[in-house]
Amino acid sequence: MIRSPLLWPVLVASCALLRPNQLPPHPAAEVGLAQNTEPPPPPEPPPEPELVDVAVPREFRGLWVATVSNLDWPSRKGLPAEEAIAELTALVEGASQHGFNALVFQVRPEGDALYASELEPWSRFLTGQQGGDPGFDPLEILIQEAHARGLEVHAWFNPYRASANRKAPVADNHMSRWAQEHTRTYAHLLWMDPGVEEVQAHTLAVIDDVLTRYDIDGVHLDDYFYPYPNGRSTFSDQASFDAYRQTGGALSRSAWRRQNVDTLVEKISSLVTERCPDCKMGISPFGIYRPGQPAGIRGLDQVEALHADPLVWYRQGWVHYLAPQLYWSTHREAQRYDKLLTWWDAQVELERPLLVGLDASKAGSSSEWATSEFRTQVELSRAAGHTAGQIWFRAEFVLRNQAGVGDLIKELYAAPAVGMPTPGRTAAPPELALDGDTVTLTHPDPEALRSIVLYRERDGALAFESLLPADTDTLNLEPGVWAISALLRGAIESPGVRLTVDDPAEQTEQATDASGPSDASGPSDAKSPDAGQPDTP
Repeated sequence: MIRSPLLWPVLVASCALLRPNQLPPHPAAEVGLAQNTEPPPPPEPPPEPELVDVAVPREFRGLWVATVSNLDWPSRKGLPAEEAIAELTALVEGASQHGFNALVFQVRPEGDALYASELEPWSRFLTGQQGGDPGFDPLEILIQEAHARGLEVHAWFNPYRASANRKAPVADNHMSRWAQEHTRTYAHLLWMDPGVEEVQAHTLAVIDDVLTRYDIDGVHLDDYFYPYPNGRSTFSDQASFDAYRQTGGALSRSAWRRQNVDTLVEKISSLVTERCPDCKMGISPFGIYRPGQPAGIRGLDQVEALHADPLVWYRQGWVHYLAPQLYWSTHREAQRYDKLLTWWDAQVELERPLLVGLDASKAGSSSEWATSEFRTQVELSRAAGHTAGQIWFRAEFVLRNQAGVGDLIKELYAAPAVGMPTPGRTAAPPELALDGDTVTLTHPDPEALRSIVLYRERDGALAFESLLPADTDTLNLEPGVWAISALLRGAIESPGVRLTVDDPAEQTEQATDASGPSDASGPSDAKSPDAGQPDTP
């Protein structure tokens, strides 16, 4: 670098003014500022949300979706994947449009799977061949579509039926092959022996697998434990009964069979509690408990014929609900709906309520099954003291509006509602941020979130306003007082978070009142000493 001869003397002179090792003073020192200042105080924490008690309208509105023999879905075996998925999506949308809030979906009709399983083969009702991969996961898609619309999904298992047609080919990994010595032929059925511990253990493993891998809301069993009596057919469980007797068992065969069923129900209940405490466990038994209960009722004795005792399951606390299949009208004296409903309702408490099974397939089948009969049945269930909703049999008849039953359900379910909560569970409230009239929502457990519930203050009290999808992340609210709660798996509602949205017009008026009147044209017209005098040019 070439230095200018004119600048060099100036630089030397400037350096001479500084003593050795002396630096120019720090600017802060020139203005007298302390060099070791205190750190700024931490920001004020945000105010705690104001939590309020809220109560969403409740009524369980379930729809059974039967997959056995292609009753409700898919419409036929071998349906291309795109068409099967479209049908399933349309079924969920149709249920939502009718006001249902839960689907009871048959995932295991005959020792098979309507979901991806390593324990059991794909159902033959998908591709036409048991074990044939349909190319998609029906249960996973159903859960996604249902939860997006605020519907619960209860997985419906048949614990022991191995085949609805014993002549149908089965896959190599079907339980009737690897446990052939425990497989029983009964009339046209294949049935696994409930008295064999290995068979029970496999059923438990299957349910455990679904609870572990799928975001379901409940486990559901129907009335098929031991098969219904069929003429002179005999259920051949002599070998397992003899084995029980050889270990010192002293129960009669009927009592031993009931014990087998009780043991399975208790184990499933424990499994649900362990794997998914928010999920519900429910069973839909035959609609008559025993002949003569209540007085005048006649029909099958399920305790002796099916070896099922629903009151034991309920009183032992193994189920969250019972849903007896009350498939008779109010005009059938020996099985009168209203008498049966009253009897069942008296056996339960509201915390673990009764759900009524209604048979939509009978709509229009005779004069006693006009739509007015179904209206009466729903109204009676709503008036009962311990009954919390209905489950309708089944999707096909409702969604194709057989004899107008679908239109009636739309009317009866027009006002939104959610199902009963799992007892003893709590939920965290949503986290809200308010900016003007815009609310931003998040939740600490998004996987369990099912819906957002909105309330508005009217006449001094918070009133239910609407159910919103779980993925709602922003809301624009009108001025007023609101509350927002979260509905989680198990229909468990959190406390509401109260917030007030101010009216922008009122805010402007308040600001104006605080600062005085403004005049953009200039100074006020108060007189000055020179008022009235002409301006000096």
